Amino acid sequence: MKNLSKRQPLLNPYEFYTFLLSHFDPQHWWPAETPFEVVVGAILTQQVAWRNVEKAIKNLKSSHVLDPCKISNLPLGKLEVYVKPTGFYRQKARRLKGICAYIFKEYNGSLKRLFNKETCSLRAELLSLNGIGPETADSIILYAAGKPSFVIDAYTKRICERLQLTDDLDYESLKKFFESSIPEDVEVYKEFHALLVELGKNYCKTKPVCKNCPLSGKCI
Repeated sequence: MKNLSKRQPLLNPYEFYTFLLSHFDPQHWWPAETPFEVVVGAILTQQVAWRNVEKAIKNLKSSHVLDPCKISNLPLGKLEVYVKPTGFYRQKARRLKGICAYIFKEYNGSLKRLFNKETCSLRAELLSLNGIGPETADSIILYAAGKPSFVIDAYTKRICERLQLTDDLDYESLKKFFESSIPEDVEVYKEFHALLVELGKNYCKTKPVCKNCPLSGKCI
């Protein structure tokens, strides 16, 4: 493995953000009508493409159960059928019901009361719940609660490694790296995360498609 510790990054994070924004235009992510829909999507998108999540959310909407109270009271078997397009559907259905039950037990069903917490406390609480890891927690905080908490996903990690943006590639180090390098602004965090996903989906794949990539010549 190359020793990258003395290398300087080819782009600083904010320059990278503005570059991607000018190339791809604003992404306006996350596609959801309510904060609760964001929560559901964040849980269902684990280990699956977003198009599959859209199918599951469509199932929930068409059955008129996209509501924390209704999901909490829904028979597990029915919920499993609704979320089956997302894979690992039995596990995800249990997690979704568990989180809905928690919201009712601790906050009388009010996401607003949960989201009124200070960001660090909210993140710690979300991480304590079964099935919510750092990426899911930060997605909920940023896109549902509207608080600045940068989301790190597999695309972001891969891009950072290939562009030599930083040597520390574990989740918390990358999160700190971005949050210390760009304005603490919810909209900037949202757009930057979405732009990194766009770059990763189209070019910086597991097997990179470097031809015509806007960052051609800047990777290792």
